[in-house]
Amino acid sequence: MSFGRLERTKGSQPMSEINMTPLVDVMMVLLVIFIITAPLLSSSIRLDLPKADGTAAGDAPKFVTLVVDKTGQAFLNDQKIELPALAARLTETAVQNPDTEVQLRADETVPYGKVVEVMGLAQKAGLNRIGFVAEPKP
Repeated sequence: MSFGRLERTKGSQPMSEINMTPLVDVMMVLLVIFIITAPLLSSSIRLDLPKADGTAAGDAPKFVTLVVDKTGQAFLNDQKIELPALAARLTETAVQNPDTEVQLRADETVPYGKVVEVMGLAQKAGLNRIGFVAEPKP
């Protein structure tokens, strides 16, 4: 009996590279954890602030309502007013509180030029925060 050559399949070579996929997965999870917890760490300082006279909580932002109706007539806080008097009242308001917001309500049939004129009066008075009020569509 003769023993011949036995054929063997060659085994696979050992892997000599690092698999990056698990490393990237772990790093992404750590990044998400740090992003979520970082804001919580900065606000965890507890303080007992000193008490003093003259300190008050900030007032809520104030606003005035400026309406321009179909005829082009202006109303400030639901009171009819002419444009020269409107400029003076807006200037007084700006002197008292320059952060006052102007809530502008204009009828859709009012010409664009009239709306721009009223906006110009508010900006010239020093009131730069102008909000346009509209109705939602049904």
